[in-house]
Amino acid sequence: MSARPQTLAMQGIRKSHKTPWGHPVVYLLSVILVLICIVPVIYIIIGGFRTNSQITRYPAGLPKPWNFENYKNVFASNIFWTELVNSLIVGVATMVGIVLLSLMVSFVLARYEFRARNFMYSLFAAGMMFPITVAITPLYLLLKNLHLVNSHLGIILPQIAFGLPQAIIIMVPFLKSIPTELEEAAMIDGSSRLGFFFRMVLPLSWPGVATVGILAFVASWNAYMLPLFLLNDSSKYTLPLGVQMFSSQHSVDTAQVLAFTALSMIPALICFTIFQKKIVGGLAGAVKG
Repeated sequence: MSARPQTLAMQGIRKSHKTPWGHPVVYLLSVILVLICIVPVIYIIIGGFRTNSQITRYPAGLPKPWNFENYKNVFASNIFWTELVNSLIVGVATMVGIVLLSLMVSFVLARYEFRARNFMYSLFAAGMMFPITVAITPLYLLLKNLHLVNSHLGIILPQIAFGLPQAIIIMVPFLKSIPTELEEAAMIDGSSRLGFFFRMVLPLSWPGVATVGILAFVASWNAYMLPLFLLNDSSKYTLPLGVQMFSSQHSVDTAQVLAFTALSMIPALICFTIFQKKIVGGLAGAVKG
């Protein structure tokens, strides 16, 4: 009889050692991972406020004094603004294409019953295992035959195609979670399937739409390999490709290269920071569904 009270007492002691915020080791590992991700970004941003002599003498030091000329020169450069506009065109067009097509495909896969539905869903899931770099050579030959080399459309279409599998995997659980009773009630009220899609499906699946759109935009913004293979005209370069070209042309001016790199990262960082709750909520909803 004495063994049970001792066991309960031991469990009480173990519970008392747990902090109300969780295990400290987990927080320590989380802080280390966050620092690994953030420190290089902070170093690049602060490095843009330094001079080349400061970077040479004190690589890990702070600016003394702070130098704003590097950022001013980048802002005054037409190259940066041209590449920024190109990245926005490609990113927004890719995002819109992926969101629209994934919504239409996911709606059919989630709400319609037909024989090949599971096979098609598995096919899209398998598409996530093939990155765009694997198909870069046949893709280049295909786009060359279609006369889409050295054009933004030649970048947008493949990015939409390779971004659809992930978007569909995220969107299908959202659309499946919409009750069928709601659709039946809409049909009784005289709404068509298209009307139900625009009036009910889109508002209810907004967290998934936001997640898909943000992930597509950030992935397109950071894309490097495809523009490198397809773009030959410097006036059509996107920012990731422009950063590489700028760093090779100004290899001696390290501080200005850091300023250019920092400014090219800021739009994606702002987008991800503002909508991070949407992304986490959308992915949690997709897993739950």
